[in-house]
Amino acid sequence: MNRRSVLRKLVASTSSIAVETANTIAPYSGPWTYLEASHLLRRATFALNRDTLEDAVDNGLDFTLDLLFADKPLPEPPINYFFEEDPNVMVGETWITKRTGDGLNGYRHRSLRAWNFNLLRNEGIHLREKMTLFWHNHFVTESINDPRLRYLYITLLRNQGLGNFKTLTEAVTVDPAMLLYLNGHQNNKNAPNENYARELLELFTIGKGDLAGPGDYTNYTEDDVVALAKALTGWRVQGSNSDEIDEPFSYYDPNRHDTGEKLLSHRFDNVVISNSEENEYKEVIAIILGKTEVAKYICRKLYRYFVHHHISETIEQNIIEPLATIFMDNEWELKPVLQTLLTSEHFYSSEFFGTIITNPIEHIIKTLNITKIEIPQDDITTYEFHNNFHIKARNMQMEYFGPPNVAGWKVYYQAPAYYRNWISAVTLPLRMDFTDDLNLRRIRANEFDLSIDPLKIVDQIPTDISLDPNLLIQDLITVFYCQPMAQVQRDALKEILIPGLPDFEWTVEYGNYLDPNTTSEELKMAVRNKLKNLFRAMMTLPEYFVC
Repeated sequence: MNRRSVLRKLVASTSSIAVETANTIAPYSGPWTYLEASHLLRRATFALNRDTLEDAVDNGLDFTLDLLFADKPLPEPPINYFFEEDPNVMVGETWITKRTGDGLNGYRHRSLRAWNFNLLRNEGIHLREKMTLFWHNHFVTESINDPRLRYLYITLLRNQGLGNFKTLTEAVTVDPAMLLYLNGHQNNKNAPNENYARELLELFTIGKGDLAGPGDYTNYTEDDVVALAKALTGWRVQGSNSDEIDEPFSYYDPNRHDTGEKLLSHRFDNVVISNSEENEYKEVIAIILGKTEVAKYICRKLYRYFVHHHISETIEQNIIEPLATIFMDNEWELKPVLQTLLTSEHFYSSEFFGTIITNPIEHIIKTLNITKIEIPQDDITTYEFHNNFHIKARNMQMEYFGPPNVAGWKVYYQAPAYYRNWISAVTLPLRMDFTDDLNLRRIRANEFDLSIDPLKIVDQIPTDISLDPNLLIQDLITVFYCQPMAQVQRDALKEILIPGLPDFEWTVEYGNYLDPNTTSEELKMAVRNKLKNLFRAMMTLPEYFVC
């Protein structure tokens, strides 16, 4: 299938879905098969491959959910994996608490990007990395020059991303990276800066709502932005890009804080915020989170991230509003909301299977994981490959640590295209080139060639399946795709595997390859090439680009 056809089919398949459903957030009680398990793993993790899929099916939904939400320690920090000219950090040591200086940030950014991508690829059956990426797209920071601040920021999201939304919002508000990005460090009583106050309302908590009048956005007013900016004054950042401070940090300066009363509008019940010094920002957040619209706003974003972009009136009433009630009843704890959503009959409606175009990071990690590509574990090779993958995702228009603006990637908010924004005449060839490189050529780092060995994958399939081309293709479809395929598509794939040949030709050839008495390097190469062509074709179909 050519790229134009793939693009056309992707647009059609993700835009014409009928998403009206009578389902609710009641617990799912239907069948638990490879389809349902695949749907959950694709949406909630980066971990899908044959092993994790079989484990999820065997263990059941409840046990798999326990794994998704299990407590786990934070990962070891990134290291200096190659740079020998850092006077403060030896190769093999971490740099996160070491002072910086001219010429040092470049390698540290590279280290951070590679370390982070490696965490995503090796997370396993757990929700943490998907939620870290969700919050990274929600509480956006970018253009932060000090990698220590980027590390502190992403570690905050990783550590609290499955915890309490109120606590997370408080922590983000005074996080050094956020203070720098939205000019909170410049916000003082003599010259209040409204950037963070505006985004706190518009993007991070309650959302604008419909325009109700001049300066009135239904959920808040321009006067509220002004008042909240004053309430948030006084916070500064110490040691960013400094060669004198080991660990940059934020701190409260009482001399820069507006101690006067701040009157909010009727949208917040004309509340007056009195001087609370270094705790006033917490009062601001408590007042905002007193509005039920905050819970609905966050639940809509979670819904679009995990389920589908379209939210009808029925879905608003049957799904969003009940989730919002759970959110508030549990005092802003995220786990009850996510557990309810990911175990709901609504989530497992088959109409949602294969309706989200995977983002570039998911596309890359999925390919690496389902094909079980092994990367050498020495530090330089591991970091170099994962930095390479970071760059490839960036070229496909999704750079971790670099959302395009404060609103995040437009696929998660811009109607009507939403996820279809991931695919264009520029990005689709890059996706196909990535899988083609792994199937037909190689990706190289630190003098090591990375490519897919289809024999390693097929050899793990029971022989009664792998010897039958029809069963083999069906087995691969279960892992590669999130939906069944029509017979005509399966026949087309078989034609690629054994063009013009009867089924028994594959049975004989693959059987001879398995038999130590008849196999040879020449036969092994012939079988591998047939499978490479099959894998390559499977990874160019539109079904490969969705989850």
